[in-house]
Amino acid sequence: MSSPAEVPIPPDLSRRYSGSSAGRAWLASLHGLICGRLERWELEVDLEPGQLPWNGHGGVVVPVTREGVPAALKVAYPHDEARVERFALRLWDGHGAVRLLESDAGTCSMLLERLDAGRSLQEVPLETAVEVWGGLTRQLSLAPDHRPEWQEFDHVAARAEQWSDDLPADWEQLGRPFPRWLLEAALEVCQTRGAVGRRAGTDVLVNTDFHYLNILARPGNAWSDGFAAIDPQPMIGEAEFTVAPLLWNRIRDLPRTDPQQGLLDRCRDFSAAAGLDPEIARQWSLAREVENALSYASRAHHGGDLARSLWVASTLAGRTLEGLPAAHDLPAPGEAAGLAVSPS
Repeated sequence: MSSPAEVPIPPDLSRRYSGSSAGRAWLASLHGLICGRLERWELEVDLEPGQLPWNGHGGVVVPVTREGVPAALKVAYPHDEARVERFALRLWDGHGAVRLLESDAGTCSMLLERLDAGRSLQEVPLETAVEVWGGLTRQLSLAPDHRPEWQEFDHVAARAEQWSDDLPADWEQLGRPFPRWLLEAALEVCQTRGAVGRRAGTDVLVNTDFHYLNILARPGNAWSDGFAAIDPQPMIGEAEFTVAPLLWNRIRDLPRTDPQQGLLDRCRDFSAAAGLDPEIARQWSLAREVENALSYASRAHHGGDLARSLWVASTLAGRTLEGLPAAHDLPAPGEAAGLAVSPS
């Protein structure tokens, strides 16, 4: 077992946060933050010598034990999504999501149930993933109640209203990186769903980053059951908002004969498994991918990510853009991608 002094920081996490003064300050403090939580929560590091802790985009996860029981210590870079994660986990209380054992707002740290980091929904056949995801979504879609945690979450309808202002301004500022009709399709969704979402009375707790890699198996369970959500990005609103990440991930698993229809079928199948409206899910997914496309267009070296977002968004809109790579040539999220994009 490693000692606290030997807990290494994953290199890709160091690279990600070394580009800003705030990021470098956090990296410099990270060892102290980890040691402080180990001492405060009476934890033992459970890493073999030379083994790296796990990490995602925004934090490090150290396998630990407490009184011999496996757990995971997560220390996140302090940002809005990390600050509200613990509130959602408290509400779910281990039902459909990883169980929260301890949390500390000041250090953006949590002690979590240990899941099997090597067994995510990314590896299971899609027909199994549909059923697992649908069942978890039903569990996670809590209706608001009197508990104070609900006051911490933004509303999906408010996000749509913000996009109604931001998307056209960003599209102009970025030199109109895709055709106007696709922008207008997203704005129609924002205006329609934003207004409906405000008055429909169907608000639930929504995990907006609920994709295959963010669903891990509980140790000892078969592939077909015992999964739980990790790294939630919670909001309140229409549950259909949660479908989009399933569509921009695992694109290479779409049928080669007709990937466009395969994408629409996937939206329908996952929606049905969770008891959601597939048309509302399609609309929200379209708008979310247009917003993603503008975000990628604003950054250098993200041509492949931009191409993927444009392919998904325009396909959901019923008119796949020309000039994009074939669906099975699009990069997965997180892959290095320098593809040229000339949508028309």
